[in-house]
Amino acid sequence: MAFFADLAAADTIVKVPQMAESITEGTLKQFSKQVGDYVERDEEIATIETDKIDVSVNAPESGTIKELLVNEEDTVTVGQDLVKLELGGAPGPKEETAAEKPKEPADVEKRPPAESNKPQASEPPKAPSPPPELPPTSKPQPPAPKPETPSDVKSSFGGREERRVKMNRMRLRIAERLKQSQNTAASLTTFNEVDMSSLMEFRKLYKDDVLKKTGVKLGFMSAFSRACVLAMKDVPAVNASIEGPNGGDTIVYRDYVDISVAVATEKGLVTPVVRNVETMDLVGIEKSIADLGKKARDNKLTIEDMAGGTFTISNGGVFGSLMGTPIINLPQTAVLGLHAIKDRPAVVNGKVEIRPMMYLALTYDHRLLDGREAVTFLVKVKEYIEDPRRMLLG
Repeated sequence: MAFFADLAAADTIVKVPQMAESITEGTLKQFSKQVGDYVERDEEIATIETDKIDVSVNAPESGTIKELLVNEEDTVTVGQDLVKLELGGAPGPKEETAAEKPKEPADVEKRPPAESNKPQASEPPKAPSPPPELPPTSKPQPPAPKPETPSDVKSSFGGREERRVKMNRMRLRIAERLKQSQNTAASLTTFNEVDMSSLMEFRKLYKDDVLKKTGVKLGFMSAFSRACVLAMKDVPAVNASIEGPNGGDTIVYRDYVDISVAVATEKGLVTPVVRNVETMDLVGIEKSIADLGKKARDNKLTIEDMAGGTFTISNGGVFGSLMGTPIINLPQTAVLGLHAIKDRPAVVNGKVEIRPMMYLALTYDHRLLDGREAVTFLVKVKEYIEDPRRMLLG
């Protein structure tokens, strides 16, 4: 009886981990390990896709995978059984060395007939060697052929074929929230254009020095973030939100600024948050944005990285967008859209000159922001960018 109890204790069930308060289920996208594979403690076994982030399932202890209890693309819930794990040390290397040891004497035994190989009798001994190699290669092959490309599907025009790909959870959530924003907020967009000459000269003068000293690449996002923070001091409603039941009946003003930075990934647009931007200098803002962008592209964002945000900046200019109207990220009140920098004729001191110009777009919730406030905010951002020295006075 004790023997059977020990056997039962040697197995453990890996369950779907707790993901976040608001997330109770997800889609099991893939198993990183298969039946028979040995895993170390905290090694990734599977990946679960939720509507916000990807969650990795790690082994609680070292052991060998005995059974997969769900299939890929299944919907799983928190606490559900995923994998049966047989605890213990790595049997793989020991078995391989044990398998290699009998091969050595076998080779020794095959050496005498090798002398008779001269009259071309070498073909029969070669026959037993391929079979042991074939089974191990055939085992990992079945799980491999599972190509699923949700957004990477490339169409070859010329035929009449149709492909249907299920939307991933993140894309479904993005669609839901964008439609909710359109249905809830009284969205209106105001435009302006900014001369980027001074900021580009500022960046050209100091980017190499900043990179050498801090390892941070100085870009434009930090300057726009800082300009927005300073403009919010004069127009605090841009950093506020409407909260409460039935569309909201309470305005929440904040003395801190958490900027959501829109980052495009393969699965969709995500908006990680740079917190307490009002306390940062340009280098600190730029470093935080770069770190979050890398985490987003590597699918390493956490719920904490995504939660909150009081204002959003979306830079479509990196993809060549000349002008667009961004959508408000509820419950925020406004979103600033940056666009491509293009050389255009501009009037400077009564003369026409070619200047690097950028269109700015501010989409705002007219329920909270009046047109005068929205335009004032955007003009102040423009003034700070066209003369970055003004930011030292803010």
